[in-house]
Parts: sequence; structure tokens; C-alpha cells
Amino acid sequence: MKILMVLTSHDKLAETGKKTGFWLEEFAAPYYAFKDAGAEITLASPAGGQPPLDPSSDVPEAQTEFTERFKADEAANKQLATTHKLAEIKATDYDAVFYPGGHGPMWDLAVDLKSISLIEDFVKSDKPVAFVCHAPAALKNVKVDGEYLVKNKKVTGFSNTEEEAVGLTDVVPFLLEDVLQENGGHYEKGADWQSYVVEDGLLITGQNPASSEDVAKVLIERLQA
Repeated sequence: MKILMVLTSHDKLAETGKKTGFWLEEFAAPYYAFKDAGAEITLASPAGGQPPLDPSSDVPEAQTEFTERFKADEAANKQLATTHKLAEIKATDYDAVFYPGGHGPMWDLAVDLKSISLIEDFVKSDKPVAFVCHAPAALKNVKVDGEYLVKNKKVTGFSNTEEEAVGLTDVVPFLLEDVLQENGGHYEKGADWQSYVVEDGLLITGQNPASSEDVAKVLIERLQA
């Protein structure tokens, strides 16, 4: 299994003066799920190099067994610090793609033309695409055969109530739940902060940080089937 993981390069939380980026758990849990399943993992981001870490995901209460494992893993840290530039990546080299969340993707991956075309290439090649939490923002402008990829598909992502709970409803460039519905997706959600994963065809989505490992497991099962 060759799995591509695409991370954000965006580090500014709008005009708040605060930092954002990718969410550590949403990277670490899938990374080790893939690694432990024997997958070959490639990391990429729009700018290449070290993706920005959302500082909110690095506080003590946000740590898990996977984030602790990552922090102690020198090779994994080196790999993260040297992500490939998205411009260099081809879907033909991989079996699937996974996008970790954090608020960063709402600004860059939602409009990144290379990311958009890459997702389209995976789907056209009948390869699964997976996203967790805010990462479904990368689907905002993805179309296949002239229609939004999410149209008439079951999909989930960070909910409006979860965004409200973290106090960023008026900071984010759009509300993910609303955009997925506006683009014709059949948005579903579980309880706030509880794992919830939706699979529809090649599209696999998870609602929040708690869903990250489960999204990865669904993707692995798909690849091993």
C-alpha cells in the first residue's frame, strides 16, 4: 500500500494574530495506523518542508498515545519536516490519499489548484480519498465530470456546533458543514467530539479529531479488500 498524506501549509488564523495549521492527532493517529499496516507513506504540502502545527493541538490535554509516539519518533519527525511539494506529486504513484485536518486547510487546500486536481485524479483512477475534521474543506472546489464530488454523497466533517464550541464561527472563511451541503452533499454528523465516519463510494470522511484513527482504519480496510 502506498498512501499519500497531504497537509496544510497555512499558519494564520485569519486576522486574529493567532496561529493555526494541521492538528497533531489527526496526523499522528492515521500515520501510525498506516505504518503499522505496512503501508509506504509519503507526506506532501503546498509549500513543501515543515507544515505548521496548530499550537492548540499541542497542549497537554490534546495528547494521545499516537501524538506521544510521534514525538518520540525521530524518523517520523524528520519525514514531517521535509514534506514534498504538492506540485511534484502524481496520483498515479499512490493507492490512496489522506488529508489530516486542523483549521489550516480551510484557507489553502480549499483553493489549492494542485490539491483539487490531485483529488480529481485519484477519483477518476478509482482510488479512495479520505479526509478528517476540517480537511473536507479540500473538497470545496473539487468537481468530477462537471459536478461537485460531494454531490449526492454522504459526507461529514467538522460540524457547525463544534465550530461554535471552539469559538471560531466568525473567524473561519466558511462553515464546513454549510459548504458541503451547498455543494449537494448529504451531510451527516454524530455527537459532538465523538468519532463519526462516513463512507460513500471512494469518499471517506470523519467528523472531528476523535474520528482520525477510524477514518484511517476504514481506508486501510478498503485498500486491503
